[in-house]
Amino acid sequence: MQKLNELLTNQTIEDSAWKALEKSILYYKGRPVGTVAAVDVSVEALNYDQCFIRDFVSSALIFLIKGRADIVRNFLEETLKLQPKDRQLDAYKPGRGLIPASFKVVTDNGEEYLEADFGEHAIARVTPVDSCLWWILLLRAYVVATKDFSLAYQPEFQTGIRLIMEICLANRFDMYPTLLVPDGACMIDRRLGIYGHPLELQVLFYAALRAAREMLVCQGNQDVVEAIDNRLPLLCAHIRQHYWIDIHRLNAIYRFKSEEYGKTAVNLFNIYVDSIPYYELDKWLPKEGGYMAGNVGPSQLDTRFFAVGNLMSIISDLATEEQSQAIMTLIEDRWEDLVGDMPMKICYPALEDEEYRIVTGCDPKNIPWSYHNAGSWPVLMWMLAAASVKTGKPYLAAKALEIAQGRLLEDEWPEYYDGKKGRLIGKQARKYQTWTIAGFLLASELMKDASHLSLVSFEKLPPELISRACEFEIRSVDTSVSL
Repeated sequence: MQKLNELLTNQTIEDSAWKALEKSILYYKGRPVGTVAAVDVSVEALNYDQCFIRDFVSSALIFLIKGRADIVRNFLEETLKLQPKDRQLDAYKPGRGLIPASFKVVTDNGEEYLEADFGEHAIARVTPVDSCLWWILLLRAYVVATKDFSLAYQPEFQTGIRLIMEICLANRFDMYPTLLVPDGACMIDRRLGIYGHPLELQVLFYAALRAAREMLVCQGNQDVVEAIDNRLPLLCAHIRQHYWIDIHRLNAIYRFKSEEYGKTAVNLFNIYVDSIPYYELDKWLPKEGGYMAGNVGPSQLDTRFFAVGNLMSIISDLATEEQSQAIMTLIEDRWEDLVGDMPMKICYPALEDEEYRIVTGCDPKNIPWSYHNAGSWPVLMWMLAAASVKTGKPYLAAKALEIAQGRLLEDEWPEYYDGKKGRLIGKQARKYQTWTIAGFLLASELMKDASHLSLVSFEKLPPELISRACEFEIRSVDTSVSL
């Protein structure tokens, strides 16, 4: 009887979630083209009545699984039309190839049109870097789910992918294989000290390169394909080596010498050992656990745990098999810190006290253990579920889902949770947040059928590409592409 009651409860929660997801669908000229960020009538809409590229990904994946591919195709076609195709001389205009952060349907004299926001209206006016990368990943997911290769092979889609790759692979003032980006350019959309080469964007960059490499099959793309083939092994080796933290790596960093010069330098980034919280990490790191650092750069090793980058590194096969298992071991052993009473923390630990004031600029939304400063985000459940299934630990996803089932419906599907254990509904969290709803449904579907992982996962990199990175040296990286 208890098992039957549990099944009925689960079905009730899923039915309610589906009804809420249906209400979020955005229509343009009679066609579904996406989902709005939230349907919370109790507060002013602001920009939550728009469709965000990043937010829509979880909804799109669940639509693909459930045979609603038309919504995803419409979304891909319409957002591609919003991508600027001409070079801009005005620095305040979006650059060629960008995919907008969001769009909304506007009616003028009875005519509907889509109005894109590339960050011009965003808080702090930050242009998102991850929109382009998520868009490519979603296009590939659509192709994998529907076997409709013709969409990706259309000239306008080949051009769209190529233009995104132009932005990512162009000449720059940088000699790393990673992407140099400002603070606030990804899901962590407020100042949090992630400027430079944050993990989340490096992993999405890697995955987008893999996806673009699969889809750029038409004539005229040889230069981009060659540039991707050159960058992929270097990027992969760079992140696996320099971003990885476990007790063995920590011991090596602890004994680093600083101010090294020349080809024989071991401490390539000139990390000062006193800047690393060894005592805390020594207590926190399980013997068999490890994770990818939040950021690596000149004199910088950000040792915070960032969930999106670590989980997506497993899902996209950027992390090695051993690293993937170590990340999941860390999550399992530090469950109370990283998951707590609501899956899961976007980062850990929070910035507090004077560090919080300096790094965030006293951002009242990013107070410690809130929003992106170590708040808990239910949308991350689908990534946790995917990583758990992929590493053979589905019981972790089941445990997270059980926690979510007990709260999300009752709490009206909030955007995020506050507190060290995620017990408080976020102070400024919207209710009926679409990607909270979709994240729960998607996690549930991934648990039921592991084959859905193919939508977001890749095969291992070919051995010949990996071998090209064996002699990787940071000073010899060629990050340019001639386009």
